Amino acid sequence: MSNELDTYQRQSFGSALEPKAPVGLLIVDFVNGFADPEVFGGGNIAPAIERTVALLAHARERGWPVAHTRIVFSDDDADENIFTLKVPGLLALKEHAHNSAIVPQLTPRDGELVVRKTVPSAFFGTSLAAWLALRGVQTLVVAGAVTSGCVRSSVVDAMQYGFRPFVLSDCVGDRAIAPHDANLFDMAQKYAAVMTRDEALEVLGDL
Repeated sequence: MSNELDTYQRQSFGSALEPKAPVGLLIVDFVNGFADPEVFGGGNIAPAIERTVALLAHARERGWPVAHTRIVFSDDDADENIFTLKVPGLLALKEHAHNSAIVPQLTPRDGELVVRKTVPSAFFGTSLAAWLALRGVQTLVVAGAVTSGCVRSSVVDAMQYGFRPFVLSDCVGDRAIAPHDANLFDMAQKYAAVMTRDEALEVLGDL
């Protein structure tokens, strides 16, 4: 890895990304189905959810805009897509399905946006970018699942919309650790600041 990192640094990847206020929080797909190893979970998702409880409490204390996402398909499967061709089990995530509901310990409060989506990115085909922009958000703290899928795609889109993504490495999880680690490395080199929850809260504390 050291030789690879030298290559990235020589080519000017991985530059520091400084935060700017205001700060918002995006929690991606921390729903019952992704918390359950027998459905879509496993790996380090469960501890990432537990680390996010205190993060959400901090965001609420600071008055950060908070957005949550869920994968939700129509009851008649009319919106099935290429994502569901690759992962057919996703079609079971309906509006009132237990596995599509946000985990109880992260239940949204009034005024927090809940984004329903049928693709990995929280931004594609949704109102999230406009909602964040209206609230002036410049730095977007990101938690959720899975690191290599919906988190990564949301982070890339956040960057493309002009938000500064801060990915909290211990508040994102994946059902397999190798893709989790690889995608954290890649996001840190190209798209986002990557650090632990406690490191991030210290960096953001003065904003």
